Amino acid sequence: MSKQATRECIHCETKLKSVASPADVSQPNGRRATGKRLQSPSNVLLLKVNLMPNPVAMELAPTGTLRAAINLANFLLVTGKKPNGDPDGVAPDLAAAIADDLGVDIKYVPFATPGELADAVSDGAWDIGLIGAEPARAEHISFTAAYVEIEATYLVLENSPLKQLEDVDQPGMRIAVSARSAYDLYLTRHLKHAELVRAEGLDASYELFVQEDLDALAGLKPRLLFDVETLGQARLLEGRFTAVQQAVGTATDRKDSAAYLRSFIETAKTSGLVAQLISRHQVKGLSVAPAI
Repeated sequence: MSKQATRECIHCETKLKSVASPADVSQPNGRRATGKRLQSPSNVLLLKVNLMPNPVAMELAPTGTLRAAINLANFLLVTGKKPNGDPDGVAPDLAAAIADDLGVDIKYVPFATPGELADAVSDGAWDIGLIGAEPARAEHISFTAAYVEIEATYLVLENSPLKQLEDVDQPGMRIAVSARSAYDLYLTRHLKHAELVRAEGLDASYELFVQEDLDALAGLKPRLLFDVETLGQARLLEGRFTAVQQAVGTATDRKDSAAYLRSFIETAKTSGLVAQLISRHQVKGLSVAPAI
C-alpha cells in the first residue's frame, strides 16, 4: 500500500510512556521515527493516535509533504540550523510534530520577516505558518489558539522621564519598532498619540532607536534584555503592553485543516509537548500559553 493511501489523518492524544531506549521507537501509525525523540530524563513523549478521515491530510498536505512556513526573525522560536541547513528550534520542531502526526513529510519554507510570511499565504506558498496571531493577519489566515506567549514591552534610556507603560503614549513620543511584527500591529491599533517609527527587523529597529535618539524601543522582552546589556545605561519599563500569541495558521479556505490544527495545538499544550520543546532548546522568555 502506498504511503499516501496509508495516511490516516491523525489527531494526537499525547501520553508519556517510559522506554528503555528512545532511539529506535516505532510510531503508533506504524512508521519508524525519523527525528530525535523528545524526551524527559525518564520518559519519551509518544503520540497515541486516533484515526480520522483522510481528507484532512489531503487538504492540508495534498502533495504528501507539509510545507511549514517559519519566521526566521523570531530568535526565541528559531534558535539555529540543523546540519542539513533546516531551521532548528521550537517552531520547526512543532511543525515536524504536526507532519509526523499526519504521516507526511516536512518541508520548511523560511521567511526573513513575519510580514513576508503572512503575505505569502495568498500565493499558496505554504500549508501551515508558525507566526504571531493578529487580527490583521486573520483576514487570510485561520489561527489556532497560541501555543506560547512572549511578553512585549519598552526599552528606554536610564535617564528617560518615562517610568511606566502608560507614560509612553503621549504626543511627541517616538517609538522604534520592527515593521509588521505582531507587537507593531498591536501598537498600531492601540496607540492614540505616540508615533511609531518602523525599521525592517529587530537589529534595524535597535539601530534606529540609538541613531535617531528615539524615546523608546518596542520589542519582545527577552530581546530587549539583551539590548539593555549591549547598550548600557538603559532599562525596561515594568510590565508588558501585550503578550504576543504565537500560533499555527493555515489558509482560511481549509476548514477541516484549521479544526485539526486547533485540536492538535491544545493537545500539544496539555500533554507537555510544547513545554518539552522549550526545555529541549533551552529557551528563556517563553511560556506555554494557557489551554482553552
